[in-house]
Amino acid sequence: MRKFKNEGFGWICVGCSVDEDSSRSRLLVEGEAEEKRVVLSEQALAKWSNREKTDLVCPKCGVEESLGD
Repeated sequence: MRKFKNEGFGWICVGCSVDEDSSRSRLLVEGEAEEKRVVLSEQALAKWSNREKTDLVCPKCGVEESLGD
């Protein structure tokens, strides 16, 4: 079973995306940043953990998965 799913805009951690509160409007969590530090509204958006872009890591929970061979 995959730990990440591709939503078209990036890979999302399956475990963390279930935990996030979906009852809030996207307008309340997205919009123009008032701070200089940018925070992703989707905290479960995975990052590549290697140069070859075959391994993903979730910045929220730390789960990793290799999408390579």
